[in-house]
Amino acid sequence: MLHCVITCGVSMSYEIVAAQAGLSSKATKNHWPAWLDILQGSTGLFLALFMWGHMAFVASILLGETAMWTVTRLFEGYFIFGRSYPGLVSCAVAFVALAFVAHALLAVRKFPVSYRQCRTILSHAKAMRHEDSALWIVQVCTGFLLFFFVSAHLYQMFVWPQNIGPYASADRVWSDGLWPFYLTMLLAVELHGGIGLYRLAVKWGWPNVPRAVLKTVKWGLTAFFLVLGLATLAAYMKIGFDHRAHYGERYTPERMLEDGARREGGQ
Repeated sequence: MLHCVITCGVSMSYEIVAAQAGLSSKATKNHWPAWLDILQGSTGLFLALFMWGHMAFVASILLGETAMWTVTRLFEGYFIFGRSYPGLVSCAVAFVALAFVAHALLAVRKFPVSYRQCRTILSHAKAMRHEDSALWIVQVCTGFLLFFFVSAHLYQMFVWPQNIGPYASADRVWSDGLWPFYLTMLLAVELHGGIGLYRLAVKWGWPNVPRAVLKTVKWGLTAFFLVLGLATLAAYMKIGFDHRAHYGERYTPERMLEDGARREGGQ
């Protein structure tokens, strides 16, 4: 049956109007946007949790060089196989990189793609003064920044996993002059991840608490991990500064040096 509309005194069928407007005359259900949103949220959740775990492992330097060395060797399989296999770290990095690329490709669907869209979003956010809209803008900007910074960091860890350790990491931060790189990435990743988790909680309604409570928890976690990250970066900078005259030397726990000396003395 044709439904007609009157436009300028001319009778036009619904099908013609719909076709000219780029609409289908038959309602169709497309589940792909929902599935893509689920995948985007899932990869984002994984990366945010990984980020917190990674921060805890890296922050082991605050407990001393031996603690960080122990964590590093743990991921290299040293305490299982009796020797280190840095390739295990490369495998873990490759998996994280795949999740990161997938998340980036899914998220870019919602990025503004033109100057006009950017101007419209900014003007609307300024007019509405809506805090969640402002958080989304911050998330987009930090996400764009992280695409370059995290990609470079993952490549470095994938290609040179053996250069992870108390002295090797500290040398990279200080002697190689990468502390501004890590500082920028720290600020961007903590803001992006915290906002992302908050938006996921709001979107899926879990936990079922007021939005004001979620924001308080979100900013509390962001502040905690920023302080932890800054303290960790400062520790690596200090170790790197003290170790600058011995650049390239690897850290060996004292107990291993003592065991080596005893073995040599027994020969």
